Amino acid sequence: MGEEGTKGTVHLLCLAASSGVPLFCRSSRGGAPARQQLPFSVIGSLNGVHMFGQNLEVQLSSARTEDTTVVWKSFHDSITLIVLSSEEGTSELRLERLLQMVFGAMVLLVGLEELTNIRNVERLKKELRASYRLIDSFLGDSELIGDLTQCVDCVVPPEGTLLQEALSGFAEAAATAFGSLVVSGRVVAATESWWRLGTPEAVLLPWLVGSLPPQAARDYPVYLPHGSPTVPHRLLTLTLLPGLELCLLCGPRPPLSQLDPQLLDRWWQPVLDPLRACVPLGPRALPAGFPLHMDILGLLLLHLELKRCLFTVEPSADQEPGSPEEKVEDAAQRSQVPRACYLVSGPEGPGTGWRLVALQSGPRRLLLLSAQSPTHALRGLATHTLHALTPLL
Repeated sequence: MGEEGTKGTVHLLCLAASSGVPLFCRSSRGGAPARQQLPFSVIGSLNGVHMFGQNLEVQLSSARTEDTTVVWKSFHDSITLIVLSSEEGTSELRLERLLQMVFGAMVLLVGLEELTNIRNVERLKKELRASYRLIDSFLGDSELIGDLTQCVDCVVPPEGTLLQEALSGFAEAAATAFGSLVVSGRVVAATESWWRLGTPEAVLLPWLVGSLPPQAARDYPVYLPHGSPTVPHRLLTLTLLPGLELCLLCGPRPPLSQLDPQLLDRWWQPVLDPLRACVPLGPRALPAGFPLHMDILGLLLLHLELKRCLFTVEPSADQEPGSPEEKVEDAAQRSQVPRACYLVSGPEGPGTGWRLVALQSGPRRLLLLSAQSPTHALRGLATHTLHALTPLL
């Protein structure tokens, strides 16, 4: 559930739409998986009120009680997903996107045909167990934000060009056009074909890799919810360094055994140092030494055309000092003036409360969190930061 709201309990229900039979129930409490399950009577009531509305041609999409938000969503008239959240401040949009991600995960690992043409409920229940780990990662605390932004979580490596060349060469040698480097569920580099993957698989695939337990190599069958929901592909992963994985999306070939150590050494040994520099990038997103103003506590940069994002609440320790007021003057001299808005929570004095500023410039959106900058300096701080980040994304 990311960072939104005060931690509470989240219940996720999946039912067969026609019969109302529960297929699974997953829960989290305080951001961690929980064994607490809803009583069957509650599950039946939640599904019953939704079906009652459908019979009257009324679409029930959400409801609120004093301490809980409930969202319903049906997929292909076959699967009904229901989520209940007691997290303070959780929005209905946030929960609706969560359900979209959950169904995407189900298609990714089971295939659309099994979900829309249910022949054997018990068999489907067993097959859906393969998606539990990925789904649980959506419900718990996560440093990823692609489920909410619907953009691919990325990091910026210090020597991206070298890694891109090695990745393209290796993918060609492995006879696939789809390759990426993934660290902690975030894409470090990818081939052009990988970047052209549709939504939601472009977000789901690196998230899946980040959610799996460490393994030297994998040959994982996956469906592409947008591009190939009924015909499986193979997701091959190879651990280059702890936490850093090479991912290939391919058909029947190549066999995993063809990706032998000699082939790996040929392409990746020359760039071993740049690879090592990628490992700590997970939560930070930006390379060490990238100049950020010391007032910035966290940032989110979206590129809505490329469908990519940078997100961190752990900016680099090498932050630049300086007066935010000076940045306002610099920004005013730019020919392109971004559109901006801001939110101040708490007292106005520096060091008290929080300041959130949002900036729009072309296809880019930047959100900054600061505790020190005075309100009148927020726009200049954000504009300066956006200009510094623009070459990266």
